[in-house]
Amino acid sequence: MMLARALLCLGLAVPFARPLAAQAAPSGRCRFIFDNIPTSHLFTVKLPSGQYNSYIGGGVVARCPAQGLVFKADSLEAYGDEDRYFFIGNVDYREPRLTLRSDSLTYFQRDERLLALNDVDAQLPSGSNLKGPQLEFWRAIPPPNAREQHGTAISRPTITIIERDSAGNPQPPVTVTGNTVWLNGDSVVASSGQVVVVRPELTASGDSLYLDGGSGLLRMMRSPRVVGTKGRPFTLVGETIDVLSKERKVNRVLAKTRGEAVSRDLDLKADTIDLRIANEELQRAIAWGKSRARAVSSTQSILADSVDVLMPNQRLEEMHAVGEAVTDAAADTVRFRTEERDRLTGDTIVAHFDTAASQLRDTTSKPKITLLVSSGHATSLQHLPPRDTTLRTPAIVYVTGRQITVRFDSGAVQRVKVEDEDLAAGIYLEPDSARARKKGAVSASPPRTPAPAPSQAPSRSPSPAPASAVPLPAAAPPKKP
Repeated sequence: MMLARALLCLGLAVPFARPLAAQAAPSGRCRFIFDNIPTSHLFTVKLPSGQYNSYIGGGVVARCPAQGLVFKADSLEAYGDEDRYFFIGNVDYREPRLTLRSDSLTYFQRDERLLALNDVDAQLPSGSNLKGPQLEFWRAIPPPNAREQHGTAISRPTITIIERDSAGNPQPPVTVTGNTVWLNGDSVVASSGQVVVVRPELTASGDSLYLDGGSGLLRMMRSPRVVGTKGRPFTLVGETIDVLSKERKVNRVLAKTRGEAVSRDLDLKADTIDLRIANEELQRAIAWGKSRARAVSSTQSILADSVDVLMPNQRLEEMHAVGEAVTDAAADTVRFRTEERDRLTGDTIVAHFDTAASQLRDTTSKPKITLLVSSGHATSLQHLPPRDTTLRTPAIVYVTGRQITVRFDSGAVQRVKVEDEDLAAGIYLEPDSARARKKGAVSASPPRTPAPAPSQAPSRSPSPAPASAVPLPAAAPPKKP
């Protein structure tokens, strides 16, 4: 009976102390029942308060049937004044909302708190799992003092999140690793300190994370970076990146403030970049913001208030630039020399690329531009080979109109067409041959022959080598004529 008295003074119950029906209600305090504790494995010390400190070895099984708790361990230290129970060695803890294994576990009875240390392996009913050196877990408390379960894990734990589709079938897991991880309920996770998230279609990293499995929001903060890992890879950076999911599949990645997206075909910069994903591959990119949007492909550079890029199957197909749009490219310098760039401006510019041709050749080739269409206060500045083939100075054609269409062949300008003859105007400048030969200078003078009709600028022979893209010049391009 000494064993029974000691355990009862600690707030514990033994099978023969009282019947199971008399246990506390689920909202009440846990009162343990111990399975088969031999007297030889129990040592007790009575405290001045009348409580006991007890030390139990030889294997411990402690149950709290009213709350559905089961503790198993090699040994137990119970401290009566503190209502603290320290389970040591091969700890196995189970309750309706958590299963946990660790080397040791402390149960703070007063505030329903658990502290697991060393080789922690915790699993939620959803199948999500946490592994790490330490987990502090606050159990859910029913009304009137309601509290949702939550936990904190330190020393760089890893969480494996199991998501299910609408039919309840488990999807490929998502892993989160960080220096510190916070759990709230069954679906909300936050983390800080060198956070890495691995999904089937992308890998995200940053210094802070917020994940809400219920809404499908994953937010990466403080130097975040997202790398697409399916199909042709892409990289996205910004001050904050949101990864949004629908039916457990990523469908949007949104970078806010100083966003930059880089893929094999395109480099995109803007205050905000919105990537659209389907079938685990990038399909579309939208960029906008006060600092304007800039898109650079292998042959063209585009600057506008906003840029919408269509890239089905992650291959560049079209770019739509809206709001004081400017596109430029290196001039064809096979037959002349110039550091100036060909330039096209307008309210809206649409660029078309030869995606099909690049797919037929190989999987690494970059689509070449085939067509540029500038609409609304359009201007075009082109550098052409001079009529005097002994010169290395280009001729210059500048035209304006309601709409200008530029066609390309093998990445080089082939033809420039100006729409709306009533509003069209243009000028054609040939280099001054005598002055160029005398001084070796790059100069141009008004043409000695009539300029071509403004509605149809001179054609340009295709070049065998496509131009490479470089950053836009600092000088502002001509806008409205």
